[in-house]
Amino acid sequence: MNNSTVNLDEKSHWVWKETLSIYRRAPEVRLASSLSSIEIFVALYYGGILRFDPKRPLWEERDRCIISKGHGSICMYPVLADLGYFPIDELKKVCRSGGFLGGIPDPVIPGYETVNGSLGHGLGVSAGIALGLRCKGSDRSVFVVTGDGELHEGSNWEAIMFASHNALDNLNLIVDNNRISMLGFTDEIVSHRSLAARLTAFGWNCREVDGHNVTAVQEALILMKEERTGKPKALIANTVKGRGVPGLENAPLSHILNPKLELIDELLEREE
Repeated sequence: MNNSTVNLDEKSHWVWKETLSIYRRAPEVRLASSLSSIEIFVALYYGGILRFDPKRPLWEERDRCIISKGHGSICMYPVLADLGYFPIDELKKVCRSGGFLGGIPDPVIPGYETVNGSLGHGLGVSAGIALGLRCKGSDRSVFVVTGDGELHEGSNWEAIMFASHNALDNLNLIVDNNRISMLGFTDEIVSHRSLAARLTAFGWNCREVDGHNVTAVQEALILMKEERTGKPKALIANTVKGRGVPGLENAPLSHILNPKLELIDELLEREE
């Protein structure tokens, strides 16, 4: 699907507003984690990166997008609705009886490939899918979005070694590097400051961008998808957790903080 006519900055801002509106109706969703990844998903789905068909979510010729940080992808709901995966009215039913959009997404939602509740498995699943596609002779690409805190899980590093060993150059990892895990800054738990160097040492090709510069993210992803040099590829997108919400933005406990609904109302009213 080609979305080359879409203004990516405007679309990112629209998704930001819609994500706040979802939280306003369903405060149980993880807001901060979803605000840091907006430009990543906008670039993937509107920037001409992914091959997909909303009318055929399981189309065999689609690129696969595995969202490992499921809790941090509530911002994907407006994207999928806007593209026609499901009616946009479903956004008003998040976490409500009669709706299928939950606080943790799963494959009952058209456009989601895998179960994404337990962190640390998305990259391994993606590596397996990439190997399977290659064995089938498919040239389709696999993209996987993880959080940086999630990379504290050892299963990810098994997958990183597996992908390099098998030369999975159809595998593309995107790290939402917002530097905050559930209970604090990742540098105070296990530092990620040398993440690019570590991935390179494990046999990956790495790039690093401002994760809120949607054009830079798009350009990096285009290059990654085209690059087939026998190495898996990673994009480290440096982002801000809770971006745009005072008191939530870059707060060490933003993962579990619930901003007051009056603040959300004020932010949304400014946009009218």
